[in-house]
Amino acid sequence: MANPFVGGNITGSTTESDTLPTFTEYAWDFEHDCFIFENGKHKIVIENEALKVWIYKTLKTERWRYRAYDGAYGIELEQFIGKSTNNADSSVEVEMYVKEALLTNPYIKSIDDVTFTNESDVLDFEVSLTTVYGNLTVQS
Repeated sequence: MANPFVGGNITGSTTESDTLPTFTEYAWDFEHDCFIFENGKHKIVIENEALKVWIYKTLKTERWRYRAYDGAYGIELEQFIGKSTNNADSSVEVEMYVKEALLTNPYIKSIDDVTFTNESDVLDFEVSLTTVYGNLTVQS
């Protein structure tokens, strides 16, 4: 799998399953929405910490908008902007798009739960998933 944030490079060591190299990513400051640097260079994170960055970036990137990314990368949520997401039908549809976007990553084994909260016209969600490194929960 090409990793769009670390130039497609994945470190040479392998995971517990011995089938995938260790997943690496540039560290991300989620609060300030920017890369983290140490000694003037990008800080690198691995395994589930790297997957958190990949998930964050995937869920923020509209699919097919940018030529730099493969058609499998990103999510299709723009269609929901300005529409009510309080009903069961739209929640099921958004959940389907979240799962579809995240399961393109071979390091993610399953999406175990997606929980939505809707306050002040903002839809937030929490995703519990299983990766090759163990369980992980991320929030939007």
